[in-house]
Amino acid sequence: MSTIARSLTTPPAGAADLGLLIGRIAVGVVFVVHGWQKWRDGIAGTQAGFDSMGVPAADAAAIAQASLEVGGGALLVLGALTPIVGGLLGLSMLGAAWFAHREAFLVADGGAEFVLVLAAASFLLALAGPGRFSVDAALRRRSPA
Repeated sequence: MSTIARSLTTPPAGAADLGLLIGRIAVGVVFVVHGWQKWRDGIAGTQAGFDSMGVPAADAAAIAQASLEVGGGALLVLGALTPIVGGLLGLSMLGAAWFAHREAFLVADGGAEFVLVLAAASFLLALAGPGRFSVDAALRRRSPA
């Protein structure tokens, strides 16, 4: 591969870490806002909605989901416990796709596209890690080898 081709197809050093930071912040903020909305508007409405969709243990599931979205979203922003939190958020969005959005694909039709993108982004972060601009990386740097 020529030097020109390599320079056009290879990101600069540190770009992946910057991309992971931007992705974590964007996805984390979306989760925090959506989880906070569930609490702010009254968790009873979310519980009733979960029940009408056939979500098992709807009352507990609504509390768990709202808490996961707020807490997990904040942890994603910080890059803390990223593999665990990303996996849990990804699985929860697959559940949302199944229980709430399986009748259509496009969001405009009440479909699953948005929650599937959130699931994919969450799994990507869980598998790729948070990058060096994160609490997880800072803790790794401080721990003895």
